[in-house]
Amino acid sequence: MADIVLNVEVREHAGSGGARAARREGKVPGVLYGGKLAPVAIAVRQTEFRKALYTGKLLGHLVTLKYGEETQPVIAKDIQFHPVTDQPTHFDLYRVDAHQQIRIAVPVHFRNQEASPGIKRGGTLNVNLHELELLAPADHIPEELIIDLTGLDIGDAIRAIDIALPAGVELSPQSRDATVASIATSSAMLSVEAGESAEGDAPAAS
Repeated sequence: MADIVLNVEVREHAGSGGARAARREGKVPGVLYGGKLAPVAIAVRQTEFRKALYTGKLLGHLVTLKYGEETQPVIAKDIQFHPVTDQPTHFDLYRVDAHQQIRIAVPVHFRNQEASPGIKRGGTLNVNLHELELLAPADHIPEELIIDLTGLDIGDAIRAIDIALPAGVELSPQSRDATVASIATSSAMLSVEAGESAEGDAPAAS
């Protein structure tokens, strides 16, 4: 069973008009889709949706949708926010089986930067990808992927294929050849090296 349960209501009217009506009633409108069934316009009370959202385990995680006495596992695929108030304005839920293999993007985080010789010497961590697309069971989606920078020097790169993944989880075909990050020479280091080179080339005083 998923940690989060969303009590949904079926909206009578789909489209932008129905969504605005739901918001006026203090609800967040959404759409349930996927599988062999037709999309369904739904809504969740604003307070309940915000509570689920702020757990950090709503978007991209297995969620239990509850409608009356019926329940089913879903994945929160997308959440839209108001550009000024940052309030949730719409969401998409995707029907899944609890153990179904799904394609989903998972955030990448880095640790032990202080243990990287390259960064300690003034290098910089260049991040190419902040998330990686994975194929994972719906009920075992990793929260994040951790990359350990211990021992990495300038010129070293971290490839997606080198990242340890949980059992049952694999990279999507699009992610396998990706370079996630690298340790590069910083502009400050280049300036120092250029200064040292200029000093070395300067003629000796007579």
